[in-house]
Amino acid sequence: MPQNHNLRADIQFPAQLCDQHLVFNTTWGLFSPREIDEGTELLLRYLPEFKPGERIIDLGCGYGPIGVSLAAANPQSEIIMLDKDFVAVDYANKNAQQNRLNNARAILSNGLSAVNGETFDAVISNVPAKVGKEMWSIMLEDAYRGLKPGGSVWFVSINGLRAYFKRTMQQQFGNYKKVKQSRNYVIHRAVKGNQVRS
Repeated sequence: MPQNHNLRADIQFPAQLCDQHLVFNTTWGLFSPREIDEGTELLLRYLPEFKPGERIIDLGCGYGPIGVSLAAANPQSEIIMLDKDFVAVDYANKNAQQNRLNNARAILSNGLSAVNGETFDAVISNVPAKVGKEMWSIMLEDAYRGLKPGGSVWFVSINGLRAYFKRTMQQQFGNYKKVKQSRNYVIHRAVKGNQVRS
């Protein structure tokens, strides 16, 4: 099949996210390899401004569109990108480096296992739709455990998972807010502790 000899070549495209001009390299097998997906774009439009020095997790980072965008827009914050796919971690690190971001790094991790014991100000994720409720539960439990009091979790999911995340975040965090809903996606937010940050 000589016509497929270039399938292993990197896919590269520019993107404008969080008012930042960025370039992403991806490869086949990673989520949305040819363009920034709709859920990620929606989430990035509605995330809050983060304070200098805050530590932010991009959970299930893929090739890094959320983490890289946040690192570019928040140069004094620390962005840790986590994924259980070693190819995704490789590309997320490559994308942080090629966009000259020294405040973002990607680590191989199942949930937050690789940073267990550390604390964070926010956990952000474009939730993979196909991993199932057990994995979503692990992600939320890990997020709750890893967040500082007053820290927040921001998940974007397909609309079909809205009831699940509303119920599960209410159980885990004691609060839930639907930040925004589009035709296909919904942004969920919950806050750890009593100090709600709007």
